[in-house]
Amino acid sequence: MEWLPELPFDVNKVVSSEVILNIGASLIRMVFILLVAFVATKIIGRIVRLFGDRVRKQLEQNGDESRVEREKRVETLSRVLRLTVNITIWAVAFMLALREIGYDVGPLIAGAGVVGLAIGFGAQNLVRDVITGLFLLLENQVRVGDVAVINGQGGLVEEVNLRTIVLRDVEGTVHVFPNGVITALANKTRGFSCYVFDIGVAYKEDTDRVVALLRQVSAELKEDPDFGPDMLDNIEIFGVDKFADSAVVIKGRVRTKVGAQWKIGREANRRIKKIFDAEGVEIPFPHMSLYTGDATKPFPLELGSGSEELIRKVVREELERHSGKAAADAPRDAPE
Repeated sequence: MEWLPELPFDVNKVVSSEVILNIGASLIRMVFILLVAFVATKIIGRIVRLFGDRVRKQLEQNGDESRVEREKRVETLSRVLRLTVNITIWAVAFMLALREIGYDVGPLIAGAGVVGLAIGFGAQNLVRDVITGLFLLLENQVRVGDVAVINGQGGLVEEVNLRTIVLRDVEGTVHVFPNGVITALANKTRGFSCYVFDIGVAYKEDTDRVVALLRQVSAELKEDPDFGPDMLDNIEIFGVDKFADSAVVIKGRVRTKVGAQWKIGREANRRIKKIFDAEGVEIPFPHMSLYTGDATKPFPLELGSGSEELIRKVVREELERHSGKAAADAPRDAPE
């Protein structure tokens, strides 16, 4: 094989059986490590599901939350726990795999500690986000599937992580909030929900009659098999709440199951409009007059008997008064 170029090392030593065996053994160990990591993630996933089932049964025995509430809480905790454990398993597997190919992971771990310390000073926001996320999960403030308002922005909670909370609003826009910047959090689907009514009627209407019609709508809605099961109570009528510019406002509220307030509220509004139309109850609304700019004839004005003489008299008196005032204001000649 004279055509081969001269190499700076002995090919026979490099391609010796011992070297091949060592490389093969290292590859086998690496594959085994990755396989163990994969199996471990599956086992952990199974354990997390069993843990979730146990927590679900415990919450069901306590009876403090509804089924929907329990599912939200268990799903959120299971997702975060599964993600954290999987990241830990694969990080350890990566370190072991590096060691099998001859890389000393000791300096890497030590360097990671130093780098982590340096990053810790510069990543205070990240640490704050994670700590806040832990408290959000432990205190069960918000769960996946809740409708929440975070820092003034409302939407459906799609993800609750250690660092962020992800909302999707009614228009489909996704909003991501780092946990550390959350200053105000309102959960609209915790325990039960409410829909508040502000019904405006004309000032001429009898408010007692209007309240009776609202109670009639409440009773019919409660008996409806499509809407009644979602109502925890009948519509509570608070009474006349305020006097607006063009309406008397009657306030009411209905308690519903979690997330059903909008469904009940829309149907109640539809029935209220329908019964008001049938009973002749006026719902006031602003009126507007438009001027098109077309020329119009002068407003006709007729004077009654004696009016013409009266006008002449008034004009004459005004002229005399003004002429007398002008004469009084005129400068006089200086004495000789």
